[in-house]
Amino acid sequence: MKLTMLVFTLFLSILPLASALGADNDIEKRVEDGYADSGGVKIHYAALGDKKNPLIVMIHGFPDFWYTWRDQMAALSSDYYVVAIDQRGYNLSDKPKGVENYDVRLLAGDVTAVIKHLGREKAIIVGHDWGGVVSWTLAMYQPQFVEKLIILNLPHPRGLSRELANNPQQQKNSQYARNFQQPDAHTKVTAEQLTFWVKDPEAKKKYIEAFKRSDFEAMLNYYKRNYPREPYKEDTSPLVKVKMPVLMIHGLDDWALLPGALNNTWEWLESDLTLVTIPKAGHFVQQDASDLVTRNIKMWLKR
Repeated sequence: MKLTMLVFTLFLSILPLASALGADNDIEKRVEDGYADSGGVKIHYAALGDKKNPLIVMIHGFPDFWYTWRDQMAALSSDYYVVAIDQRGYNLSDKPKGVENYDVRLLAGDVTAVIKHLGREKAIIVGHDWGGVVSWTLAMYQPQFVEKLIILNLPHPRGLSRELANNPQQQKNSQYARNFQQPDAHTKVTAEQLTFWVKDPEAKKKYIEAFKRSDFEAMLNYYKRNYPREPYKEDTSPLVKVKMPVLMIHGLDDWALLPGALNNTWEWLESDLTLVTIPKAGHFVQQDASDLVTRNIKMWLKR
């Protein structure tokens, strides 16, 4: 197996930045909105770029919506047809009731529904946080839909499983997930609270609007249905290796997902891995280090 590991200690001031990498405040006016049917669940997406270009599908995490990818969409749309979805439960997508409707296999099915709806056979898949869980799942169990895989701040599920079972600090830092798994957890959050991580004041307004359109119970059903529960045990099920090339980008100041879970990722892959770690960037690395993340994605895709 060919292994490429790039561990960068970079600063955003290095190298002149192209104007295309800057924040795109008008992207909501530029994108084309659409909806795909996923077994009766309507999945909203925002698309930018020439439909004839290679397809990139971007999948957000918690608490978020398609707009999280605005900078990357603006920069990548010159060479790709970039489609960012709202996952079920969020913003303009449907919000089915019942925790069983948020099983990760159904979430992965939402992505394949979008790909098929767009008339494509496969796509470059980009996922962050829960979008990363969905992306790993899609790559392992429906690899025919995935050309290349890009994961932001979400270790391979085996890595997270190992850390939860053996790392007391990861167990402590995952208390938030155990809180989210409580039956009444959705009654204790507000749209304003969920924007705690959004730094840009104008973006924060958009997030509050999107979260008011979302379903808090549905958002937390991701944790209730799919996040490991105590007592934590390592995953010892038969290994399904990821077949396509993988780029992982991880902000090292992520307090929820510690970087130790990245170790040994290469053992669960068949193709090459490029790992980029970014000091001083947190969990929402696509915004904390937007330009650097975009640069690395563009470079990796063009290699």
